[in-house]
Amino acid sequence: MEIRDKNSVDMTTGAILPKMLMTALPLMASGVLQLLFNAADVVVVGRYASEHSLAAVGTTCALVNLITNLFVGLSIGANTIASFYYGAKDTEKLSRTVHNSMMLSLIGGAVLTVVGVVFAKTFLVWMQTPPEALDLATRYIQVYFSGVVPIMVFNFGSSLLRAKGDTKRPLYYLTFAGVVNVALNLLFVIVFKMDVGGVALATILSQALAAALIVRCMRLENDAFRLRLSLMKVDRSIMFEILRSGIPAGVQGTVFALSNVVIQSSVNGFGPIVMAGSAAAQNVEGFVWVSMYAFSQVAMTFSGQNAGARRYDRLNRITLVTLGCAFVTGLILGNFCSVFGPELVTIYDARPEVVVSGVTRFRLVCRYYCLCGMMDGMVGVIRGLGVSITPTIVSLLGACGLRLVWIFTVFQLTEFHTEYFLFLSYPVSWLVTFLAHVVCYFYIRRKLFPTSSRVS
Repeated sequence: MEIRDKNSVDMTTGAILPKMLMTALPLMASGVLQLLFNAADVVVVGRYASEHSLAAVGTTCALVNLITNLFVGLSIGANTIASFYYGAKDTEKLSRTVHNSMMLSLIGGAVLTVVGVVFAKTFLVWMQTPPEALDLATRYIQVYFSGVVPIMVFNFGSSLLRAKGDTKRPLYYLTFAGVVNVALNLLFVIVFKMDVGGVALATILSQALAAALIVRCMRLENDAFRLRLSLMKVDRSIMFEILRSGIPAGVQGTVFALSNVVIQSSVNGFGPIVMAGSAAAQNVEGFVWVSMYAFSQVAMTFSGQNAGARRYDRLNRITLVTLGCAFVTGLILGNFCSVFGPELVTIYDARPEVVVSGVTRFRLVCRYYCLCGMMDGMVGVIRGLGVSITPTIVSLLGACGLRLVWIFTVFQLTEFHTEYFLFLSYPVSWLVTFLAHVVCYFYIRRKLFPTSSRVS
């Protein structure tokens, strides 16, 4: 049975760069659009909601990532397994992967709903959220997680379609849902005065629309990616493969988010002004990160398809193209943010002291973001080869571990207890971790695929 269609990309033959760009650009646009819509949330909150609403929403970002990253990591596992079977043209196992993945999205969404709604305030208190922002932040988290199931469905569905190179249709669905999100934001916050609760409600309603569109798309597919609700059940062997690949990615994402929660807690310790400046800068930084991370996601699919097709001779070229694209993207966009930092922060909050705080973060994070892009690119390539535990361990020790050690040692010294040295932990950890991933890649490459010839 032929499984390729007009929406798919054969990544096992031909020039790598054109196909990588063709696949990554829609994915990049999806990420940028998502952040534009999120930025609209923040702008609406900052301009039209109550005094502490922006700080409240900003302090929830790290916590939301902490709670959701485990299951987002499982969607990465779904992509890895689906990419491998797609490259190997194993339609039977590919179909089982699709149905188990979508079942997992429902299970994961249900678990996240309970955790997020029940423990929201407890987590925020642990993060030292200021009292004036605590109730607003709690309300935002609880409303957000009450509708997290469709968010998981869309993530898993998009990840599966990406396994065959289809990044355009998820972009279309996200665009439509994002426009709806902005309209609902204006309605709920400005007209109905719902404050942060209105922003969260607009988010989950628009995500429900995106999830419905992705499910409809998969139900109309004419290949192994076709979703049949009657086949959505737990298949132990396939589920084990997804979990084996996805859990390490999820754990890495969760621990990364934990380290960011620790940093956010340190930011909170500087007060609402620094919190607002950091929140504004984080929103802008997100545009740089998703642009670079698109190449990591595509690299995972490229290396997965080629590993499945036994095209081991293409792996080094895939790695070099990935690193080059991520580096150039991060260098250009990161330095743009660093140069025009004051103007960008002013979009969110025009108070001079907030602008100064946001610019401080820009100059330590965005200026060197290309290092993060290359680090993530290496992780994408390695995970696509079916190796998930090694990059997780390296990332946890190199990025998270070093960052936490920095916070609890260097940052605690009186002369270094400043915003500057707090944010300096990011580029230092990215550089160390990237170099470690490079070493691991060559070791894994030689161990798993000792010959560069094609195996028939």
